[in-house]
Amino acid sequence: MDSIKVHNSLKPGGPVPFAPIEKGKVSWYACGPTVYDQSHLGHARNYVSTDIIRRILMHYFGFDVKFVMNFTDVDDKIIIKARRQRLLDLEKQKSYTDEETLELGKAAFRAYAKSNLPQLLEGDDELNTENYIPRRDAAYGSVLAGGTLTGEGKPGDAEAKLKMHISNMTTAVIAINGNQVFKGADEILLPYLDSLYKETIDTSDQSIFTDLTRFMEGEFTDDMDALNVLRPDVVTRVTEYVPQIAKFVERIVEKGFAYEAEGSVYFDIAAFERAGNTYARLRPDSRNDRALQEEGEGSLSKSLDGKRGPGDFALWKKSKPGEPYWPSKWGNGRPGWHIECSVMASDVLGPRMDLHSGGIDLAFPHHDNELAQSEAYFCQHGHEHTWVNYFLHMGHLSISGSKMSKSLKNFQTIKDALASTYTARSMRIVFLLGRWNDGVEISPDMRTQADGWESAVNNFFTNTKSLLAEAAGAAGTVDGDLKTLSISDDKPRDGLRADLEQAKKDVEEAFTNSFDTPQVMRAIAEVIRKANVHINAHKSDMDYSAVEAVARWVTKIVGILGLDANARPPYEGIGWASAAAAANLDPSTAVQPYKAAYTTFYSDVKALQLPASDIIADLLSQSPDPEFESLASTGTRDPEQLALPYLRAVARLRDELRKLAPTASPKVKNSILALSDRVRDFDLTNLGVYLDDRPDQPSLIKFVPAAELIAAREEKAAKEAEKARAKEEARRAREKAEEEKWEKAKVAPEDMYKSDERYSEWDAEGMPTKMKDGSDVPKSQLKKLKKDWDRQKKAHSEYKVKFGGSTA
Repeated sequence: MDSIKVHNSLKPGGPVPFAPIEKGKVSWYACGPTVYDQSHLGHARNYVSTDIIRRILMHYFGFDVKFVMNFTDVDDKIIIKARRQRLLDLEKQKSYTDEETLELGKAAFRAYAKSNLPQLLEGDDELNTENYIPRRDAAYGSVLAGGTLTGEGKPGDAEAKLKMHISNMTTAVIAINGNQVFKGADEILLPYLDSLYKETIDTSDQSIFTDLTRFMEGEFTDDMDALNVLRPDVVTRVTEYVPQIAKFVERIVEKGFAYEAEGSVYFDIAAFERAGNTYARLRPDSRNDRALQEEGEGSLSKSLDGKRGPGDFALWKKSKPGEPYWPSKWGNGRPGWHIECSVMASDVLGPRMDLHSGGIDLAFPHHDNELAQSEAYFCQHGHEHTWVNYFLHMGHLSISGSKMSKSLKNFQTIKDALASTYTARSMRIVFLLGRWNDGVEISPDMRTQADGWESAVNNFFTNTKSLLAEAAGAAGTVDGDLKTLSISDDKPRDGLRADLEQAKKDVEEAFTNSFDTPQVMRAIAEVIRKANVHINAHKSDMDYSAVEAVARWVTKIVGILGLDANARPPYEGIGWASAAAAANLDPSTAVQPYKAAYTTFYSDVKALQLPASDIIADLLSQSPDPEFESLASTGTRDPEQLALPYLRAVARLRDELRKLAPTASPKVKNSILALSDRVRDFDLTNLGVYLDDRPDQPSLIKFVPAAELIAAREEKAAKEAEKARAKEEARRAREKAEEEKWEKAKVAPEDMYKSDERYSEWDAEGMPTKMKDGSDVPKSQLKKLKKDWDRQKKAHSEYKVKFGGSTA
């Protein structure tokens, strides 16, 4: 643990040594979400990457991590969304005529254009819903086509924001022109109604805001659970800390680092720096970035006055009509955004913490302001105070060059992603393939790489478990594990064992080097590749214990990385843990589906009229029950282990049946083959079991997710159906061509030109001699006609031989 290095945003450059305040323990505060909308893939990138680092610290290095995360449930964005939605709901309850509703929509349309798309207003004629499309294309066509506002460089956030506004306007125009204002123009109605009526909302009842935040907090938590993100040890909410926040601000004012102005309180950057402190330690180059400062203050704070310095930021905001409020010594108000984390983190973790984390977009001004106000609160006698030792910033997730963002509406929600294009595991793999502190732009190549890595691990686990189970079945089982094939540490560290030792060293080096997960993923892929080479090259003298060691080590590392939602530390075992194993079902319940398949198969075999076979008779007389009961008595709860006695019995009997098939009568042979296919393709496939038929070897039992096997079966059936359809179409085409051929051959050569209106006279063989106008048939034409006549004569002769008789 002493060798761990980590990228620390407080110290730009390479990784620096990680030394926790208290040996063996880590205190960590992570900025949580502002809960006003559904979480998207950008949030997944942040919180999954955070979870990966947390798991590595806990389950690889063994730290006792105290992890705290907040929910921001008071914020300008929350206020705006909740208030606007309430106003829209109230507006829809009013008794409007169609004309009044239409005029409301048009007024909102004009206001939205003025605020967000001013170039639409340029021109002699007034903008309306009829001329909107040509105006839009003329003003912003280049951006819509993928260009930039300036005509240079690549599109970014500004272009994404513009496209969002254009999309809102276009949707609204369609709704207005279709007289469906309240069904499609919400995005332009919301800000318009807010501008008219925001001060009329009674915010003494804060349920207007808490109803939204509580719902969205639940949605976020569900998303994180679905992504296998560990829940925080402590969760804090701003609304539960407002009195403490007011007291915290009072202390900063008392120390001379903040001042009150017109009911709001601002942090005094100049005073802070005069006292010997450093401001904007994370992003010094951004300290004068007005756009970032305004974004940090919030869109509802633009009209607040009284700042001494342009960079001073709000610790406490005077609440205006239509905003939630709490009492304070400065009057009714609400916390500023930055102050909340300082108060909540300090309350739980104290005046100093090891780690603070969040998305890179929070570095300035949010985290820089957090540092300043916290250090101002805790500093003594002019000495700088260290509030955070290490700041970790997760890289952005980009889409088409633009940060994925709720405010830009250029996002795919986590729920939609998991329902369509991702699993929790595949999404985590994508993030693991990139460094946590680097930006990620998901591309088809990255998805292909991630899918390939996952397939390699899946196949390795499946094949290894099958081979080890087969070997265990041959050697006898003890406690559901290998008996004579257990790993022995005193064996030479060469071959595959040496490869495993190298992989362990590579992963140790990667984890200590600022949690370098791309290197970890490469090390896993490489040792799996080498294990597969060993398996394929040593079928008769395989080092089973070395293969098992690789599989167990890979299982442990993927577990630590959070790739197995059903597994629990210390991640001992082989392969992905099954949900049934995690559920710890009663053994008899867990094994029942497999036992039922075995019972049905054995019953069907007994019903066959088989040729005499001592081996089959012996197999039919045996029962797997004692082996299962022995496993269950040892405490084994893994359904796969418990199922093996029944599956081995099915596989052995099926193998012997297939050997017997060639000696059986045709009827019995067909029955044997049909039963063998059914048990493999349906009975076992539906249970997530694949029997791999190997030439001159027993079938290999493989556990594969049932959904994958069923999908493969359906795909195979679809291909076979398509092949049969194509074959049938080809047969029909051949029959039709044959029919047309003989229909044509039916005509005697003497008659083939008689119906051709181009000619008027023919010789005794039916060859044309005169054209319709009485002229001779040209010699060049006669030559071709004669060739066709000869072919028809031959075809007609074949027709008479085939069908006999004369022609009509």
